[in-house]
Amino acid sequence: MVPHLITALNGPINELEQRILDSMPAIERWFRLEWMEHTPPFYSSVDVRNAGFKLAPVDTNLFPGGWNNLTPEMLPLAVQAAMAAIEKICPEARNLLVVPENHTRNSFYLSNVLQLKRIFHQAGLNVRFGSLSSDIKEPTTLNLPTGESITIEPLIRTDRRLGLKDFDPCTILLNNDLSAGIPGILEDLNEQYLLPPLHASWSVRRKSRHFKAYEEVSKRFGKLLGIDPWLINPMFSHCGEVNFAEGTGMDCLTSNVDALLGKIKRKYKEYGINEKPFVVVKADNGTYGMGIMTVRDVKDLDALNRKSKNKMSTTKDGQPLSEVIIQEGVLTNERVNDAVAEPVVYMMDRYVVGGFYRVHAERGVDENLNAPGASFVPLAFADSGRLPQPGEKPGSSSPNRFYMYGVIGRLAMLAASYELEATDPDAEVYD
Repeated sequence: MVPHLITALNGPINELEQRILDSMPAIERWFRLEWMEHTPPFYSSVDVRNAGFKLAPVDTNLFPGGWNNLTPEMLPLAVQAAMAAIEKICPEARNLLVVPENHTRNSFYLSNVLQLKRIFHQAGLNVRFGSLSSDIKEPTTLNLPTGESITIEPLIRTDRRLGLKDFDPCTILLNNDLSAGIPGILEDLNEQYLLPPLHASWSVRRKSRHFKAYEEVSKRFGKLLGIDPWLINPMFSHCGEVNFAEGTGMDCLTSNVDALLGKIKRKYKEYGINEKPFVVVKADNGTYGMGIMTVRDVKDLDALNRKSKNKMSTTKDGQPLSEVIIQEGVLTNERVNDAVAEPVVYMMDRYVVGGFYRVHAERGVDENLNAPGASFVPLAFADSGRLPQPGEKPGSSSPNRFYMYGVIGRLAMLAASYELEATDPDAEVYD
């Protein structure tokens, strides 16, 4: 069943949808030419927000979990994309080693890595799991509530290669974002492909760098379509030295929040939007919806209580938060069963392979939905309607809306490829 889309059936978002559908051949050609020049991330997921007057990515994950939330109907797309990706990187590959997060007790996460195993097994690879956790000292089988089980083994590092007992892989797939830092066991590997590369990890990546690249992509795409890039791009700024617990660096935060709220206000006035602008302050690196707060008024920063300050002091794996991105808040106008929802687009290589709605019944339209209590509704494309329907009225066809989400997801993925090129330690020239 396709979730019912109740986004307003008029206004800028439908004009944008119409422009995108009318420009489909030009858009697909543009992407083809980009992928001739740039290498897509191995896999990625993008959180998209549809405000009804604006559609923009708000987060791009290069170590996506949640593969278990894709529908079985979409699995063949993921398998084909996996085949294409592996063929480009290591066509002779037989073995794939997956290095998961250390969440050995999180059954949802384990279902996600099992889904990855299914995808790559059907793409023709032997798949096993090796853990970075020092707690895994021997092969450990974990049972899931679904009745399935997963075996995680200790990693074995020889002089220049990484594997498991009696298992020497050509390719190593990280499903661990290395928030706590890059372990030495993953460095200096010889003739093994580590995907994504180490500089894609959160110990190196910065959201501000990603959205700077996305800003460049959205300007070029806006020129192609003849639209204001703001309609697909969240404005942002950055503060490099902030300590919420000690209250240092708050001047930088206050001035940037104030300036960004002013810019959003001017854009809202230009488009006749009667909404209250807001910004989202979040850790410049890291994931899992940690270290995030919504600010509607600069005075809110003066009134932060101890609980809020503590929440903003650390991110995943207890890493201290010192750099923040201040991002234009994008409302979500999507609903699933009356609960606030946002689409998440999943990609492998350069292909959209599915997605789902992240739904949160207890959160507002201007709040982060990646929080405890969230549920997931797959974007279940109807069998006969997966492809966009050019003749449909804007806003009336789910496949058209999903195609639009996929375009925005691929723009963010392209920005990630720019970002990874710029931070590649082995590149001859990078800034």
